[in-house]
Amino acid sequence: MNNIKLARRKLTHTQTIAFGFFLVILSGTLLLMLPISARDGNATGFLDCLFTATSATCVTGLVTVDTFQHWSLFGQSVILVLIQVGGMGFMTIGVVFAILLRRKITLNERGILQESMNVVKLGGIVRLAKRTAGRVAIVETAGALLLSIRFIPQFGLVRGIYYSIFHAVSAFCNAGIDLMGYSGEYSSFVQYSDDILVNVTIMSLIVMGGIGFVVWNDVLEHKWHVRRYMLHSKIVISFTLVLIVGASVLFYLLERNNLMKDMSTSETILTSAFSSVTARTAGFNTIDTAGLSNGSKLLTALLMFIGGSPGSTAGGIKTVTLVVLMVYVWSNIRNSGGCNIYKRRLDDEAVKNASNVLCISLFLNVAALIAICGMQPELSVGDVVFEVFSAMGTAGMSTGITRSLCTGSRVIIILLMYCGRLGSMTFAVTFAKSKRTSPLRLPAEKIMIG
Repeated sequence: MNNIKLARRKLTHTQTIAFGFFLVILSGTLLLMLPISARDGNATGFLDCLFTATSATCVTGLVTVDTFQHWSLFGQSVILVLIQVGGMGFMTIGVVFAILLRRKITLNERGILQESMNVVKLGGIVRLAKRTAGRVAIVETAGALLLSIRFIPQFGLVRGIYYSIFHAVSAFCNAGIDLMGYSGEYSSFVQYSDDILVNVTIMSLIVMGGIGFVVWNDVLEHKWHVRRYMLHSKIVISFTLVLIVGASVLFYLLERNNLMKDMSTSETILTSAFSSVTARTAGFNTIDTAGLSNGSKLLTALLMFIGGSPGSTAGGIKTVTLVVLMVYVWSNIRNSGGCNIYKRRLDDEAVKNASNVLCISLFLNVAALIAICGMQPELSVGDVVFEVFSAMGTAGMSTGITRSLCTGSRVIIILLMYCGRLGSMTFAVTFAKSKRTSPLRLPAEKIMIG
C-alpha cells in the first residue's frame, strides 16, 4: 500500500490526467465488450470497443461501427457517459461528487484540476468547477428541450426525450456521435439540413462547448462590459466569430456549384454555417463529407487542425495558439516592440508554448500520415490527411475510410485521438523526463534562417 501511495505521489499533474483518461477509456472498453452492449447480443471485438471508447472519451466522433445500428441501449448509455466525462473532464466531475459528499479537496487535487481545466490561477478553481458543472447542466438541458420540440413528434415521447438528451450532450461536448443511423448507416444530420431549429440548436451547443469554461465565467461575470474581459476571452470570442463567418462564406463559395447547387437559399445558409461550426471539432454533418470538393476538404482539414479554444470540450491546436503565432509573426514583420494585441503585450512564454504546440501537432500528424499511407498504400492521401487531422483535432469528420483502416492504422488513430484530447503539449510532457535546469549556458552562435 505504501508503495502504491509513493508511486502515485511521483506522478506529475499531467501524468495523472493522462492516466485518468486512460482508465476511463479502459473501463468504457470493457463495458462495451459485454454482450449486453451490442444490439445483436454478441460480444464486440476488443479493437472496435477500444476505438469507440476512445472516440467517445476523447470527444472525437470517429466510429468503426454505426452507433445506432450496432450498440444496444446499454451500449449507447455507456457511450453517452463517456462523452460527458470526456467533455467536462473526469477531474471536474470528481470534484463535484467530492463536494456533494462533503469531502475536502486537497491542494494536489486542486493542482490537477487546474491543469485539467487549463486555468492560469489556482485560486478559486473549486468554485469554478462547481459553476462549470451547474452551467453545463443548464445548457445541455436547454439544448435537449429545444431538440425535443422536433424529436418527440418524430420519435414519440420516450425515444424523443432520449434522442434529445443524447444529441444535446454530444453536441455540447463536441463529440459528434449521433443516433441517426436508423435512416442509414453513418447518415448523421443529413436529413435535417434544412431544419432551422435542429441546426441552430446544435451549432449553439457546439460553439458554447468550444469557447471554454473560463470564457463562460468571464462573460457571465462582466456581461456586456467587453472592456473588462480578460485578454484570453477577447481573443477567443473575436477569433471564433471570424472563423465561423469566414469559413461559412468560403464553404458557400466552394460548394455552391457542387453539393449546394439544388438547395434553397435558407438551406444553403444553414449548411454553410453548420459546416463551418462542426468542422472545428464537433463531427456532425448535414451534407455528405465524402462528396465535398477538394477545396472544401482542405478547408475542413484546416479548421479541424485549428479546433476550439483552450479549457473547452474541443480539440485542435486551439484558436489562441494560432492567434499568438499570427501576432508574433506580424510583429516581427513590422519590427514593432513586442507582440501587442488589444492594447496588451503577450509574454514570451505564451509565444514559446504556442510554437511548441504547433510543432508537436504537425510532427505527430505527419508521422501518422506517413505510417498509415505506408501500411495502406491503396488509400487516397487526401482521405488519410483528412482522417489524421480529424483524429488529432478530435473533430470526428471522415470521408468514409475509418471502417477501411487496418489494425495498425486504427491503433494510430486511437493514439491520435487520445493525444488530441490531452493536448499535444500535455501528451509530450507526460512522457518526457524532467531535467534540472543547468545554471551554465552554452555560448551562442548565429545561424542562417529562411
